[in-house]
Amino acid sequence: MAFNMRQELRMSQQLVMTPQLQQAIKLLQLSRMELQDLVRSELLENPLLDDTQEMGTTSEEVVTSVELQDGLDNQREGSEEPRKTSESTEKEVKVEDTGRDNFDWEAYLESYSYAPATGSGVRVENEDMPSLEATATRPETLAEHLMWQMRLSDITGVEEEISEFIVRSLSSAGYLRDATVPQVARQSGYSVLRVEEVLRKIQALDPISIAARNLSEALWIQANHPDEPIEDPLVKGIICKHLKNLEKRAYPVVARDMGEPVEEVYEAAKTIMALEPRPARAYASEEPQYIVPDVYIQKIGEEYVVTLNDDGLPKLKISGFYRGAMGANREAKEYISERLRSAQWLIRSIQQRQRTILKVAKSILKFQQEFFDKGVEHLRPLILKDVAEDIQMHESTVSRVTTNKYVHTPQGIFELKYFFNAGISRRNGDELASEAVKTKIKLLIDHEDTRHPYSDQKLVEMLKKDGIDIARRTVAKYREQLGLLSSSKRRRLF
Repeated sequence: MAFNMRQELRMSQQLVMTPQLQQAIKLLQLSRMELQDLVRSELLENPLLDDTQEMGTTSEEVVTSVELQDGLDNQREGSEEPRKTSESTEKEVKVEDTGRDNFDWEAYLESYSYAPATGSGVRVENEDMPSLEATATRPETLAEHLMWQMRLSDITGVEEEISEFIVRSLSSAGYLRDATVPQVARQSGYSVLRVEEVLRKIQALDPISIAARNLSEALWIQANHPDEPIEDPLVKGIICKHLKNLEKRAYPVVARDMGEPVEEVYEAAKTIMALEPRPARAYASEEPQYIVPDVYIQKIGEEYVVTLNDDGLPKLKISGFYRGAMGANREAKEYISERLRSAQWLIRSIQQRQRTILKVAKSILKFQQEFFDKGVEHLRPLILKDVAEDIQMHESTVSRVTTNKYVHTPQGIFELKYFFNAGISRRNGDELASEAVKTKIKLLIDHEDTRHPYSDQKLVEMLKKDGIDIARRTVAKYREQLGLLSSSKRRRLF
């Protein structure tokens, strides 16, 4: 069998992920804040991009991309452009000088308060000035607060080194769980007894019981606080032996083991529940997450109107300031051409992103009309495929558009992903969204008798009365997703 080499021409089609296409896909899944950061970075990198919101005080000419492309083809003389630029600059200076002459200096000087000269370290109180706390760049951390207290207690250099190692090993709740005392001693190079002594000093600091190794130790330290000690031996006995039974509300078991009446156990449990289970709670505050809706759905008359939220988003344009750089310099021309194509593609991608979000929001409004009219209980089952077929786009595109995008509705602010739910069958043949079932479960638990809470099986029976057929395991799963405890842990006897 003979082998030979030959050349053939074949035509085929394939999808190539160009950098521009990758950028367009990335823009779809960006949140509003991320898009603003990206646009700001592009404004800094691309000189041909201009933000029209910041052009009220400049005299730069804003032209379209077509006009700038014409400028690339029809190059002008380089000598004329600098003269025009200088003329426009002179006009700007004249305008600024005129505005400066019209400034009311007398009113400014009357409102300006001259503070008397003071020595260093002296702060003059002024009602118009912010407080000293308001000028802090950030709140004090737990580690800084603890180390400040340790240094005030006149410790040695060795104790400061050990305490700093312990403080850096604390969890967000204030427990020493990431490292044991022998591990700290081995890594710091000191004895276990010395580390234990430093740990006891830290646990006596504010907040009390910080650096405890478990919940039992944290509650025990608080119960034996020298300022407000708890003298009840039943409280201390429950802390040492029956925290698990206390969590399960098994008060009769605790009463039998401790040899005390159930009523006394109730009173001791009240005292224990008043203690702090998370010593670092005051220093574990999370930064607030601000949500700005991308779409507004408002009811005007009998119809709903869908509008995009363009507030805060820069309105990009192609600037004509660099038209004068299109002279005989070839490198400048190539650079401006490249930046022009990049700017055009970015503007088109952002516009396409906004149009796609608007289409998806209108499609969701069409499918979830009852939700906008009546509330969460009437949320219908919906999948990405339904919206994709309605707007004639791919499911992956709809998935990217609905990620980290929020809509402001008459029922509240929701993420676009919120409207996509699996269906739960009803006896009448209809289907109900899983989110609506979760809402019904939460309402039933919120209105239950806390002394006799509903079990998961009881919730199944109550939902069946409403025509919702659901398994007990599904109810338990939905209850855990809602962050609700089981019936035994929800029981309140006092």
